[in-house]
Amino acid sequence: MFGRRLRLCAGLAIAMALAGCGFHFQGQAELPPEMAQTRIATADPYSQFVRRLSILLEQNGASVVAAPAGTAVLEIPENLVRKDILSIGDTARVREYRIVHRVRFRLVDPEGRVLVPEQSLERSRVISFDEQDILAATREEEYLREELADTLSRMVLRRLGTTRA
Repeated sequence: MFGRRLRLCAGLAIAMALAGCGFHFQGQAELPPEMAQTRIATADPYSQFVRRLSILLEQNGASVVAAPAGTAVLEIPENLVRKDILSIGDTARVREYRIVHRVRFRLVDPEGRVLVPEQSLERSRVISFDEQDILAATREEEYLREELADTLSRMVLRRLGTTRA
């Protein structure tokens, strides 16, 4: 009985602390009504970024379609991931590099009017390369690429959600 009360008090204290610091769950993005049916125009429709963005759009009420008729078009002319070498070790091998993911996008309504002008977003992460553990370094790079794609897709969704036609 005493343990149950203690857990209840602890749960209430945590809830009050989170409410006091301004924490709240992020709700759905309010996308423009023109995005009820949206086509994504990009050179690589199977990239991690585009797949993640499609999922987020669908979760927020937009239907991602392939047919161009009567749909808003989310144009993504640039979706680029690159590696920049930051430092080279004594053995002339890369010790540290940066993964950079850059996207450009704009939203056009079915009549061709620009709803969201072209915008660029870029995020990067630094990786230290360990020659002794190549498998872990490769997996870390894959994880960071996925994380960058997810972060950028959420940023694009927020930008689309703040636009009012």
